[in-house]
Amino acid sequence: MIKALVIDDEKYAREELIDLLEEDGSIEVIGQCNNAIEALKKINSLKPDVIFLDIQMPQITGIEMLSMLDPDTMPKVVFVTAYDEYALKAFEDNAFDYLLKPVETCRLTKTIKRLARECQSADYSPLISDMLELIPCSGHNRILLLRPDEIETAYSDLSGVHVVSHDTEATTQLTLKTLEEKTPLIRCHRQYLIHPTAIREIKLLENGLAEITTCGSHQVPVSRRYLKELKDRFGLC
Repeated sequence: MIKALVIDDEKYAREELIDLLEEDGSIEVIGQCNNAIEALKKINSLKPDVIFLDIQMPQITGIEMLSMLDPDTMPKVVFVTAYDEYALKAFEDNAFDYLLKPVETCRLTKTIKRLARECQSADYSPLISDMLELIPCSGHNRILLLRPDEIETAYSDLSGVHVVSHDTEATTQLTLKTLEEKTPLIRCHRQYLIHPTAIREIKLLENGLAEITTCGSHQVPVSRRYLKELKDRFGLC
């Protein structure tokens, strides 16, 4: 059974597609989302085989959401959109498939048959931007979008991944690996990233450890493994 996640901000379109998928019998819809923030969380936790993804969504589009995923573990993507066929030419080589709204049963059946035959993941690298322009964060019934240059440090603990600016701390569904690869943040500890321009002081401790004080007065640990890299970066002995 193919596990699918449906992502669309339009409730009617989302429910209609779910009904069509469940009628087929070879697709198990394991979840639905009405925005990209919720979708990032569910993709990471549910690990669907395929996502049926609307392109035009408020705040974060479907294309932008894909850039926030780890390309090594990304599910197959079927775009579901009101765009006409010609506007989608740019996506055809990058997505597994696309469906035009309103979704036709016969067209959906062809997509599902292709999914069943497909054994290898599609190459999404042309779709993935090199760097993130915004970091989506959630909490207190709101979506917070932070620019990478606002973030002083990011860290992970048992409750998730957290980003810290001068005066704000928020939780994101992005992994530390994604933040390290797609923002200016650099690794200073297995569980911590730091923005180089946010470093005010590096205090050297015993046993080859160190501690960073940021411009916002946040304390960030530095492990032995990454202290040498930090010293090399700033030309320190």
